Amino acid sequence: MYDFVIVGAGSAGCVLAARLTEDPTCRVLLLEAGPPDRKLEIRIPAAFSKLFKTRYDWAYETVPQEHLDGRRCFWPRGKTLGGSSSLNAMMYVRGNREDYDAWAALGNDGWGYDDILPYFRRAENFERGPTAERGTGGPLNVAELRDLNPATEAFLRAAHEVGIPGNDDVNGSAQDGVNATQVTQKRGRRWSAADAYLRPARHRRNLTIETGALARRVRFDGRRAVGVDYVVGDQARAADATREVIVSGGTINSPQLLMLSGVGPADQLRAHGIPVVHELPGVGRHLLDHLSVVSIVECNEPVTLAGAESFRNLGRFLVSGRGMLTSNIAEACAFVRSRDGLSAPDLELVFAPVTFLQHGLEAPTGHGLTIGAVALQPRSAGTLTLASADPSCPPCIDPRYLSDDAGEDLRVLVEGMRRAREIFAAPAFERYAGAPTYPAPLPTNDADAARHVRRYAESLYHPVGTCAMGNGADAVVDSSLRVHGVEHLRVVDASVMPTIPRGHTHASTVMIAEKASDVLRR
Repeated sequence: MYDFVIVGAGSAGCVLAARLTEDPTCRVLLLEAGPPDRKLEIRIPAAFSKLFKTRYDWAYETVPQEHLDGRRCFWPRGKTLGGSSSLNAMMYVRGNREDYDAWAALGNDGWGYDDILPYFRRAENFERGPTAERGTGGPLNVAELRDLNPATEAFLRAAHEVGIPGNDDVNGSAQDGVNATQVTQKRGRRWSAADAYLRPARHRRNLTIETGALARRVRFDGRRAVGVDYVVGDQARAADATREVIVSGGTINSPQLLMLSGVGPADQLRAHGIPVVHELPGVGRHLLDHLSVVSIVECNEPVTLAGAESFRNLGRFLVSGRGMLTSNIAEACAFVRSRDGLSAPDLELVFAPVTFLQHGLEAPTGHGLTIGAVALQPRSAGTLTLASADPSCPPCIDPRYLSDDAGEDLRVLVEGMRRAREIFAAPAFERYAGAPTYPAPLPTNDADAARHVRRYAESLYHPVGTCAMGNGADAVVDSSLRVHGVEHLRVVDASVMPTIPRGHTHASTVMIAEKASDVLRR
């Protein structure tokens, strides 16, 4: 018997487990479907893509995307303690003030920027020191990259030369501009949510952690959530929650579990033989994600991360936490506006001092440089639906990329490719940037760029919105993250975001869980 049962030990679940068990009288069970986070590659920043399509990754795929030449897109999602914070690129990017003020404007009281800033600050230990916007002393270490690649320094200078201003802190008072990436690392090693929150708390007597535990359903007494049924191996287990069940499975697993438990669109539940506990049509709707497309050129000098896996570099990393293996690959980012008249950036340019293709699963054959263009405010929204009543069966993921009627998402990515081409041609890059390789040649007109986007664009791994917060007919949780229409059940993770931030979702997910922990402890 527990006070709280938390499903999912990702970014949000780790925060909740640690914060709730600060009260020694509060008993918490944390369930994680994946294994413990003991694999060495989790610690090595530059090795994150080696975790894709392994036992540490749910390794989801979308359904064929009509506007991406019928391609299925790969969606890595963390399946271990720390969740996706144990296999992401460690970029700490909160987003823009406007993002959170928009949440409040949608009727979510307490979620405006000034409301949530204290939770960002409480969560982080910003190594550069505290400011009005930044915090120190928190569990989540936020650092500068230890050994910036010389090609990354050239990218920063080239961005300035084409008119993108420098920004000392894109997580500060203004987002526009370019800078080296801030990362969730400590002493050159990954610092996941499990490192930050769970590891210091895991020996508390009031916290129980079970790995390899796949949730089958939330159990209800009427409309009150009373526990979770799950399996470990082939053994069925049940856990009772006297206070609340908290679903923190992420944007894919949380709506799937709600539907498997009888909470969701009634016709979909009945089609799979699932008894309806409460009809909630918004479960699985409003799926948003950041779509990205890369432009790659040869590097004229052998300075890139193509040689990062040498024994010398591994030894340097293990002994001193220095060198190429401390790179997060995405070493710099620029936030720009794709056209005049916008009130905030809608385009991100991410620089990697290496050829980065096929999610890093394709080893570079030579030295190259990559700029990824990211559409930060997608108009295209998709859905997540059940494929089966079997919890081990992946759901159907359909982000409906580039489906917006106005074609704005495509326009932004085409503009991003133009900006990438401009940066590669800047004088500061003359020493490093060579012939284009992907695509070759780089498109010089919008039609060719659009064809490249449709053929090669991929997810940047930031899905949100499938259990959206709000008060409308399609809302799933209220502003306290309680699931509408039932009792003692909350969702706390990226799925509750009603719109997608102009950033990378790990930072905002941690913030959401920090805020939720205060609500739950009242």
